[in-house]
Amino acid sequence: MRYWIDIMTLFPDTVGDMMNESILGRAQDRGIIRVETHQIRDYTKNKQCQVDDYPYGGGRGCVMQAQPLYDCWRFINKAHGERVHTIFLSPCGKTFTQSTARRLAADYDKLILVCGHYEGVDQRFIDECVDEEISLGDFVLTGGEIPAMAVADAVCRLIPGVLPDPECFQEESHWDGLLEYPQYSRPEVWRGRRVPSILLSGDHAKIARWRRKQSIIRTRLRRPDMYGKLQFQDTKQERKLLAEIEEEWEEAKNGSEI
Repeated sequence: MRYWIDIMTLFPDTVGDMMNESILGRAQDRGIIRVETHQIRDYTKNKQCQVDDYPYGGGRGCVMQAQPLYDCWRFINKAHGERVHTIFLSPCGKTFTQSTARRLAADYDKLILVCGHYEGVDQRFIDECVDEEISLGDFVLTGGEIPAMAVADAVCRLIPGVLPDPECFQEESHWDGLLEYPQYSRPEVWRGRRVPSILLSGDHAKIARWRRKQSIIRTRLRRPDMYGKLQFQDTKQERKLLAEIEEEWEEAKNGSEI
């Protein structure tokens, strides 16, 4: 097994179903990755399988208790025979990016993803067991399952053998700081809209140049924050392409489109 992810959750069936479909499901069948879910309630010490209680200091809602979380976490670590890098999915964490996914895929071969619920998780569990906290963005969800599945998906697809070729992800949005170029498929004309003629030319060099140009333009238009961090290649071809984009950009200010 090349890569193993354990997900601690109150909804293991829902998470497991998603992680066993499509590309990740086939990768699991081939033994390239493994995604296991663990029901936190199985580690409670009461008949009601209660995992939460009222917060000290008052306030609305309940907080997930440290003990069942810890016992579940400890069971996973014992099964692996080592302490596994543990991530708590939390709106207080650092924002998840493609570079985060690349780091997790490169630096570890096992992860534990902890899905919180209710008003949060007892801080003592986080202090004792969690190595880093990750957030999908500046918003709050009802639980950590969706972020956990997003992280697992983003990381696993980078593991060699999950996708047929590295080009499958190296040309996508965010890999090199750019958004991906527009994609087209058959038919050639749909509802009066034509596929750009250059994509039908068969000239792979011109197609590659067009795609890079579109990636740069799309990033500049949609994500100026990303565009401002780009470091372009210092080549004659790149300088010529950037000058062409800049000229078209100025024309667009006067009413025409890029």
